[in-house]
Amino acid sequence: MTIALSEKSSGNVLGFVVTGDITKEDYEVLTPAVEKAVEEHGRVRLMLDLTGFRWERVSAWGADLHFGHTLHSKIDKLAIVGDKKWEEWLAHLSTPFYAKEASFFHAEGDAFAWLAS
Repeated sequence: MTIALSEKSSGNVLGFVVTGDITKEDYEVLTPAVEKAVEEHGRVRLMLDLTGFRWERVSAWGADLHFGHTLHSKIDKLAIVGDKKWEEWLAHLSTPFYAKEASFFHAEGDAFAWLAS
């Protein structure tokens, strides 16, 4: 599995650790978890730790776009954790597609603190 729910997830704040290559099947973990939190809380805040992420397979792009299209208005904040410049750019590009507000962090703890604020 390349997308796993973080142990630090609580209530409407969900964290996911992303490693390796993302596949279409990984969205079968991510999407239901986010949808369930939306049902329970109305809105969610997400953390994606991309430190171990390599790439998203082409077969996953449709599921990725569907996730953003259907859940964008329910995601208040998206924190992206990583150590590469392109991950920082991804945080800036995420706002119109995945969340009302997005930010980049080098540490998971900082990301969760921002999501909780």
